[in-house]
Amino acid sequence: MDLVTFGEAMVRLTPPGFQRLEQAHSLDVHVGGSELNVAVLAARLGVASRWVSRLPDNALGRMIGARAREQGVDAQVEWTADARAGLYFVELDAGSRARNVLYDRAASAISKVTPGSIDWASVFAGTRWYHVSGITPALSEGAAQVTAESLALAKRAGLTVSYDLNYRSKLWSATQACAAQEPLLEHVDVLITTAEDARVVFGLGAESHDTLQKRFDLSAVVITLGEGPHAAIALADGKMHSAPRYDVQVVDRIGAGDAFSGGLIVSRLENRAWDDAVRFAAATAALKHGIPGDFCLVTRDQVDQYVRDATMRVSR
Repeated sequence: MDLVTFGEAMVRLTPPGFQRLEQAHSLDVHVGGSELNVAVLAARLGVASRWVSRLPDNALGRMIGARAREQGVDAQVEWTADARAGLYFVELDAGSRARNVLYDRAASAISKVTPGSIDWASVFAGTRWYHVSGITPALSEGAAQVTAESLALAKRAGLTVSYDLNYRSKLWSATQACAAQEPLLEHVDVLITTAEDARVVFGLGAESHDTLQKRFDLSAVVITLGEGPHAAIALADGKMHSAPRYDVQVVDRIGAGDAFSGGLIVSRLENRAWDDAVRFAAATAALKHGIPGDFCLVTRDQVDQYVRDATMRVSR
């Protein structure tokens, strides 16, 4: 495998037609989870990708595993009979933002993962890149310990390690997130975050990229931006790199950040320069906005075409 990711995937249930849950008589069903979303996009773009997780051996768990394999991901799953699949419910507004997210993931299978239960040496054999996000250590003390274990072993094995801060206030507080993740970042090469998450978790302002890089001795800091002419900036190789903001048709914003991470990782695995990598990542994120569900179901040709047409698509 070129890429390994580790994290939870859940069943997502969304009322159709921008309804609220209390109105709904049916629900659209999707599968998604930050690290699986990254692996799916990478696999679709030609990168051999493995997703490591823990799932219940029941119909919902098997559905999650099947959806991963359908997209070409090597799903390395520990199956268990004593836990459940996580669920989450999403109400979308007319701008296709997540108006409300309701989690039902307590005691999910991956929250019961324990240190030493995953053979990371085998998982990482022949691998070049490892990716995880801040959602995983937020799930339980065991998940946090296994995340730390995996990051240390990935670094020791010589992999490039990326980490998406991915702060979720419904899972833990900013104080908890900061205390738990500061030690994890010692093993990270590439930190991906939104400007807002960096502010909330680490108390850093708009110029946080330079501070983050020095504070955690990172090779690169990549920050996606909520507004302005740039979709993202990256501080790497002593230089600042940026990507334009694209006009997009918004159908479903969920998973766009994961599409950005996936596009960035694929580009860097292909030895693209940082300027190209950030532009490619911004294009994959833009395309995800037009796709229902969590997965960024695009092809390489579609992304390349979008990047080539950037001068026609930049927001003005």
